Amino acid sequence: MGMSADVRQDAREAPERAKGQDDYILRAVDLVHQYGPVTALDHVSLDVRRGEFLTILGESGSGKTTMLRVISGLEKVSHAAQLTLDGVDVRDVPAAKRNCTTVFQSYALFPHMSVEENVCYGLKLRGVGKDEAKRQAKDALSMVRLAGKDTRRIGQLSGGERQRVALARAIVTRPAVLLLDEPLGALDEKLRYDMQAELVDIHRALGMTFIYITHSQEEALTMSDRIILMRRGRIEQCGTPEDLFDRPSSRFAAEFMGFDNVLPCTVQAITEGGEATVDFNGATLRGVCASGSHLRQGDTALFAVRAERLTPITRTGPVSGSNVIACAPAEHVYRGKYTDQTALTPDSARLKIRSWDQSATPGEFDAVTCRGQDCVILPH
Repeated sequence: MGMSADVRQDAREAPERAKGQDDYILRAVDLVHQYGPVTALDHVSLDVRRGEFLTILGESGSGKTTMLRVISGLEKVSHAAQLTLDGVDVRDVPAAKRNCTTVFQSYALFPHMSVEENVCYGLKLRGVGKDEAKRQAKDALSMVRLAGKDTRRIGQLSGGERQRVALARAIVTRPAVLLLDEPLGALDEKLRYDMQAELVDIHRALGMTFIYITHSQEEALTMSDRIILMRRGRIEQCGTPEDLFDRPSSRFAAEFMGFDNVLPCTVQAITEGGEATVDFNGATLRGVCASGSHLRQGDTALFAVRAERLTPITRTGPVSGSNVIACAPAEHVYRGKYTDQTALTPDSARLKIRSWDQSATPGEFDAVTCRGQDCVILPH
């Protein structure tokens, strides 16, 4: 899509771009944002690469939406050592003059306008001619699979179609960064899954930088190149989806990412490769030390393993090469896609076992087993 004359002129008149930032579309250093006595962002720093799909994940009140509003300019940050967008210092630049666009959960579409008029709106504000705006709008609607629906009114569209119109309106102006504030939250489960795949396809096709805000770990894991997990205004952990899913660095990260079993233990030994042997109520278990944990022999720690990585067994002899935890079956809950089985250890610690195959969970068992590489040893 072409760039309008006004946009090109704005680019020429923009402040000189910072040197050495070609790899990053966004750099934020030491962001602090306060609402009265409440600190929503507490000395947060992050870099976002060009073309990256970055997800900011967290529970309500973690600071993720405040982060988006500060990046977009909807909130003037209380303090920032650096905040650059495409190499331009935007600390004092209003939202309308920042080269980024936000897609909200509410979509914020104009009901009195047609689909095409909604998509053309931002282009007209930028001075793009009528014919050129229509051409670019048709291209954007085709990309989100709404070709042929340009004359429809917003009230004639389904929820998923309205979401696509909001996306088309956002991407048609080709912003440096597309900000998405929980845009799939209002959709039903099947449509949400479909839109996740579409967002990934659109991101790949455009090569644009996406910053996606969500409280859903499933959305984050499905779509992201990298995830930032936030807690109480700070970054708790940052890494690839695989990092957060398999190698959480703290108890909060582990439990937020679905580690149902987090048990107190004592470190017996640690290898140079970062593997640990721990004692859990007389049982010797193996796992991988969390990154940056700095655990030592004798430390109190936490043994974490996902429910789906535990396999119930009936012990008839030693189980070579695997962790074994003695336990007895308790309650059993059918959840449709999977079954959750609770087990109790001899000291009444609760374990959760998840099975995607109901026939794989025996009615009686006296222990569970798991591989050491599926277990994480966390600081207490």
